[in-house]
Amino acid sequence: DALATDPERFGGRAVETVERRDGVKANLAGKAWLLVRPSGTEPLLRLYCEAQSPREVEELLDAAERFVAEVAGPAA
Repeated sequence: DALATDPERFGGRAVETVERRDGVKANLAGKAWLLVRPSGTEPLLRLYCEAQSPREVEELLDAAERFVAEVAGPAA
């Protein structure tokens, strides 16, 4: 499982803490966070993010999408 251990960095930012209550939430440097959680109703992952600017949100969500694609590998 790619999220079984806490990462030290994500999207070019230091990971300050990780919470595992409702998925995996990485609290990042610069007052940003990213939550990855499975949907309760569909076979997909949901990505949530908050940061100081819309551009930072886009960058973190792009990094999260690339991470998920790498972990999932080619579609069957």
